[in-house]
Amino acid sequence: MKKKRWSRLLALLLVLGLSVSLLAGCGAESTEAAASKEDVETIQVYLWTTNLYDTYAPYIQSQLPDVNIEFIVGHNDLDFYKFLQENGGLPDIITCCRFSLHDAAPLKGSLMNLAMTNEAGAVYNNYLTNYMNEDGSINWLPVCADAHGFVVNRGLFEKYDIPLPTDYDSFVSACQAFAQVGVRGFTADYAYDYTCMETLQGLSASALASSAGVKWRTAYSDPADMTRVGLDETVWPQVFARMEQFITDTGLNRSDLENNYDTIAELFANEQLAMYFGNSAGVRQYRDQGLDTVFMPFFNDNGEKWLMTTPYFQIALNRELENDEARRNKAMRVLKVMMSADAQNLVCAGQDTLSYSQDVPLRFTDALSEVRPVVEENHMYIRIASNDFFAVSQEVVSKMITGEYDAAQAYRAFNDLLIETEPAPDETVLTVQKGYSGIFHKNGGNASYSAMANTMRGIYGTDVLIAAANSFTGSVRQAEYTKKQAAAMVMPNGLRSYRCEMTGAELKETVKAFVEGYEGGLPVFNRGSLPVVSGIAIEVKEANGRYTLTGVTRNGQPVQDDDTFTVSCLSTPKYMEPLLADGSRAFEEEENTVRNAWLDYVSAGSALIAEPESYIVLRDENG
Repeated sequence: MKKKRWSRLLALLLVLGLSVSLLAGCGAESTEAAASKEDVETIQVYLWTTNLYDTYAPYIQSQLPDVNIEFIVGHNDLDFYKFLQENGGLPDIITCCRFSLHDAAPLKGSLMNLAMTNEAGAVYNNYLTNYMNEDGSINWLPVCADAHGFVVNRGLFEKYDIPLPTDYDSFVSACQAFAQVGVRGFTADYAYDYTCMETLQGLSASALASSAGVKWRTAYSDPADMTRVGLDETVWPQVFARMEQFITDTGLNRSDLENNYDTIAELFANEQLAMYFGNSAGVRQYRDQGLDTVFMPFFNDNGEKWLMTTPYFQIALNRELENDEARRNKAMRVLKVMMSADAQNLVCAGQDTLSYSQDVPLRFTDALSEVRPVVEENHMYIRIASNDFFAVSQEVVSKMITGEYDAAQAYRAFNDLLIETEPAPDETVLTVQKGYSGIFHKNGGNASYSAMANTMRGIYGTDVLIAAANSFTGSVRQAEYTKKQAAAMVMPNGLRSYRCEMTGAELKETVKAFVEGYEGGLPVFNRGSLPVVSGIAIEVKEANGRYTLTGVTRNGQPVQDDDTFTVSCLSTPKYMEPLLADGSRAFEEEENTVRNAWLDYVSAGSALIAEPESYIVLRDENG
């Protein structure tokens, strides 16, 4: 009898065990299915700077409440996206400011052709040609411009009764007249590569924007041509001749190569300098200081006036979106809002709106009123800004300023440097054996962020780490990383670490601030903008676009008010300042930036990435 009863009990236990196993399997399958569904529904947008998190990203999301958009702060470097392309693929939408079609060429096969879209059709043709590939396709679209030209102290001209320049000859005459009264007519911060590069191009914008110039630029940027393209023999000799003349006419010399931004600012503010090369924001800056300042364009040798412009960023879409019509349609809706007038005005944040799109009205402040006719003539030259051009321009223009190169020598040197063999790749400093998803999931969070947060908590040696959502770039890929690529795993805009001893009650209040938002803090506007935590797990409730912290646990147990913890908070100073000002928690700022601490760790050798953990459960109001 006992044997029979035991057999029945064993059979019952086996059935129960099988049922539990099946339920567990169903649960795991259900979780995986939910995560897969979230992956499909999410549109990832990589922003080139955390500044776009303030108002731009929340605005985009607010206009598309039915689209789950995940905004990630990537890097202002196309090499970053090349690495992602080679190791797992690109996100859905990418942006970059420091851009050239030449550097973007390796990405062409992975990007959508936008040539036939309404957004491309709205861009003025003379700007769109700068983005057209040899085959007529267009992968990148420019957003509104930052204008560069000459910042001019009009009051100083009036003081010495010197006429304001209206063309190149009168510009040179003004420089000569100021020299006679002991004032420098023109110089700029030639210690920087971009000033050398933009002066060289701006003086000859009309030639570089001509049909011959566009033809060369297209060949230079052609992704189908694997050879390194040098300068042409039609346009570029004129460019260097023009630069040589400008150096002579303005008296640029070796000492000008030591000028940095602060040097120029001091000279201009003290009225020792009448004109310098800069952007329109400088006009407002010096007007606020009481100087009568105006903005002027580049005067070209054919009598035309041009502004040098830098797009705030360029946008491209992942070609894989074309494999799923629903996802493509979502991404195109996001693109439309990103390119809209209201969104572009938010990018400019109170500055002049100089858009390349016909759909966006021009919006001028007083700073640019003098150059309105130049803008209306579409004489806004988009600089050639490849990595090669930055470096080579500084080397060659600097030698022109010192007198080591004349125009012909400069042309040959520039050409030779452009077609030099590419340097050998950098050594590997980090090998990641397993990559992780960079998409936020309601049950678990962002695995890539979690892996980085857990690793950083180990580096800082604290019990808990709380990181703002923009801290990491979601780029934990199974790959070998150089030092540059490893650095790009951390957000680029001055991320800092703040350490504090806390009670459990203080910890919960701090987590609550990061989850629910606080005045002056990083905005929390969608699930992707929720913080990542390590050493604890959190439960959050979502209702009507707002987030409420409902639980904090450690090792599966609720955190008690009288528990004690060492805590690291990762944030930029701008967003952390309100919490520091509160004074209720004695935060200490780590000496190193988070990026430098991270690089010290990976550079020491044998660095490992910690495993991710399920750090958040996000429930809706009915959950």
